[in-house]
Amino acid sequence: MTDADLLQSLGIDPARLEPAPPGAACGGAGIERLRGRHPCARCGHSSTVAGTVDIPGHGRRWVGRCMPCLIATTPRGTPRVPLEATLATIREAAREAGAMITIVTDTA
Repeated sequence: MTDADLLQSLGIDPARLEPAPPGAACGGAGIERLRGRHPCARCGHSSTVAGTVDIPGHGRRWVGRCMPCLIATTPRGTPRVPLEATLATIREAAREAGAMITIVTDTA
């Protein structure tokens, strides 16, 4: 996932983000950033992870996220089983539980 993809998945305009110094993603600058209690760029709660993105036309910017938003927006790679097998398992579990569900995917 590129930095631009990350911001798009978070629904964030890079112009909204604070500028970050070069090399700020690691070491003391990131730790110092967390001490400042900055909001999560996605939901507004207190960020627990400080990172940076480098976006053409905007430069290096801080992107802080809380742990739930970090987990929700971190790519996991490809699934270990086909999507249809996963969906079949979910449908079967719902049927056994007597639950009515609707599954919506963004795949063809």
